[in-house]
Amino acid sequence: MTTPAKARVHVRVADEAWLAVASLHRRHPSAADFSIEEIMQVVHSTRVSGDIRPGVYVHVVQHCVANRAPNPGNHRMLFESAPGRRRLFRLGDAAHLDRLNGRILPKREDLPPGYEDMLDWYEGWSSQSRKAEAEEEDPLLALRGSGKNLWADEHADEYIRRLREGWS
Repeated sequence: MTTPAKARVHVRVADEAWLAVASLHRRHPSAADFSIEEIMQVVHSTRVSGDIRPGVYVHVVQHCVANRAPNPGNHRMLFESAPGRRRLFRLGDAAHLDRLNGRILPKREDLPPGYEDMLDWYEGWSSQSRKAEAEEEDPLLALRGSGKNLWADEHADEYIRRLREGWS
């Protein structure tokens, strides 16, 4: 795990919230999401900006959450997967209409030393997760190959002609 970067004091609160959730995803790759309490434990243990700022909690709960109404921040850095549960936002996730132009990621130059590789990690994680989710949840893709035995011994046109024989 990355060590706390106490030298950098000017980390944006939203970026600190994103880094905490990204760190959890990276440490627990099979976990789908995390509780707000788990996220705040990471914030308290890493102390990315030095002192714990109360704004981080509000960003984890509301300001950075894509599928919640903006109040006032419109970031799309996190996603509420269930009440009290968060994960990183991925392109394709539902977002509140007033957040459609909100920031998704920290800027590389705004990250504290030792955290620069998180954006590269996120790119791979996000694309892998989207691909796996699309294959698992798409009911049409789940039907792939299901009817291959129906006309295995005859041409498809013959099969259709046979099905239509009794029609008036």
